[in-house]
Amino acid sequence: MAATKTRTSSFSRNFSAVPSSRTPGLKNGPNGTVFVSSGIPDLDKILGGGFPLGSLVMVMEDSDAPHHMLLLRNFMSQGLVHNQPLLYASPAKEPRSFLGTLPSPSTSKDDKTRDHDVGQLSENGLRIAWQYKKYFGEQPTSDHQSRDVKLEYCNEFDLRKPQDRHFLNGQRIECISLRECSNMSTLLDHCSTFLSQRQESNTTCAGRIAIQSFCSPQCHFSDLDWDMLSFIRSLKSIIRASNAVAVLSFPASLLSSSFSKRWQHLADTLLSVRAIQDEDKELAKLLTGYQDMIGLLNVHKVARFNTQVPVILDATTFSMKLQKRRFLVLECLNQAPVDGSSGSSYGTTGSCSGSSKTGSLDF
Repeated sequence: MAATKTRTSSFSRNFSAVPSSRTPGLKNGPNGTVFVSSGIPDLDKILGGGFPLGSLVMVMEDSDAPHHMLLLRNFMSQGLVHNQPLLYASPAKEPRSFLGTLPSPSTSKDDKTRDHDVGQLSENGLRIAWQYKKYFGEQPTSDHQSRDVKLEYCNEFDLRKPQDRHFLNGQRIECISLRECSNMSTLLDHCSTFLSQRQESNTTCAGRIAIQSFCSPQCHFSDLDWDMLSFIRSLKSIIRASNAVAVLSFPASLLSSSFSKRWQHLADTLLSVRAIQDEDKELAKLLTGYQDMIGLLNVHKVARFNTQVPVILDATTFSMKLQKRRFLVLECLNQAPVDGSSGSSYGTTGSCSGSSKTGSLDF
């Protein structure tokens, strides 16, 4: 009897080419979607898991403040922690110097206490164990153990502490200066080569592409509107066919309204950042914790793959704050109450409180 061949639909996805969530830095989502972390825990929760593999994330910059650099730093640092290949493009003359500003993952108090206790035991009661190294030699340690970093899907990064050198000296980091790219084909070739090298090595590790301040005046192609639009469309196509995520920031104020709308339409996930004036007294009375805000983050579009169900967010505008002046957190905008209590982070769950006398809900 001839074996029957199973028929598959043309709309079925090839899951063999998609890395599993067991790979560090990846997480499975609904409908076969695989996420990579944005490097900001609150942003991952807002987006439903992070940035989907094969998606193009675009960030509209604010000309008054470089808040988009905070998003890029955390996105790049999260990839370095998970040893994911990184391609960084910037209009600076030496873009590799930007790697020295990337934040380092923080160490929790429990980890510090545990390391302190282990150190005391090794000094007091286990000194004889060091003598065995003469006979057995040093035991090999894994790459992640040597880095002394707890592997999580999304780490908290200390903006005051720079990234360690062993993360930056990896051979999987490529930096490109947009000034040296005479046209769009040169930059597209760099991106294609970066992604093709990963496919040839048959690696299941996700790749990350970060392009800062695209179409800035320092670039030679800043006035070629149609060429830049064609590049974004081509970048989106090659990203969709690979296990990678691209984050592209651009100053929207330098574009015409028509081209800005076209760029926003091509984005799978669209974000924008905006600075807050220091002396806006009316806004300070209206919002809770206004003095601690450094900016606002707007979520205009959320990537949705393999489904037609729209995304309904609880809120689309969030405040950007630096917790303890080190950790970037996102909070929902809350109207300032009479008692002046502060708001809560997006990750915390809030509920309506009922009045004990009337039983009505107080919002």
